[in-house]
Amino acid sequence: MTSFSCDKHRFHREGGMMEVFPSSTVSLREFGCEQTLLSRPDGSASFVQGDTSVMAGVYGPAEVKISKEIYDRATLEVLVHPKVGLPGVRERSQEQCVRETCEASLLLSLHPRSSLTLVLQVLHDDGALLSCCLNAACMALMDAGLSMSCLFCGVTCAISADGEIITDPTAAQEKESRALMTFAIDSKERRVMMSSTKGSFSVHELQQCVAASQKASEKIFQFYRDSVRRRYSKNL
Repeated sequence: MTSFSCDKHRFHREGGMMEVFPSSTVSLREFGCEQTLLSRPDGSASFVQGDTSVMAGVYGPAEVKISKEIYDRATLEVLVHPKVGLPGVRERSQEQCVRETCEASLLLSLHPRSSLTLVLQVLHDDGALLSCCLNAACMALMDAGLSMSCLFCGVTCAISADGEIITDPTAAQEKESRALMTFAIDSKERRVMMSSTKGSFSVHELQQCVAASQKASEKIFQFYRDSVRRRYSKNL
């Protein structure tokens, strides 16, 4: 059985982002996003990275079950549905990673004793699925109009057998890699909000992947801005 780990880390370095090492090339597949696709959720978005696509829907703030009620903040539930079949260990790990990232970003204290539900439906998986889920979740939360302390994005890095770092890998590249890492990066200071790692790697390689992810996040946040700008320019 494949094991997945979800750990919350913060990497600090004087002067902001870590240095991007020469051996790490930052290249991303084409992005696509559309918001307000679904009528029933309070916010929805679809996000496409290459051939990987995820649909996200946000429900709430709404009434919460007494057993799940938290007196000083909202309760956030994240559900990940695979393309086929029932959710398994992999989906539960992804749910935890997305939930922890959203909880660190959302101002849940503004909605005490209420519930928020984020549903992620995998449409196609061709690599970097967790990062695509994070990006879809952020766009759906924005569409729902929920207050957030910062935006976030997901970046996946794979380390090949010969040590090459590949950002936003395909499923084939993930299968051939010896290590796979996904980071959630915040939009304010480009810090790591969450990390999910699998495989064997050195501390130096981890630092390289963090630096590459921070660099790649600039392109993703710029895509966020362009996407929202195009949407509201059409509505005016």
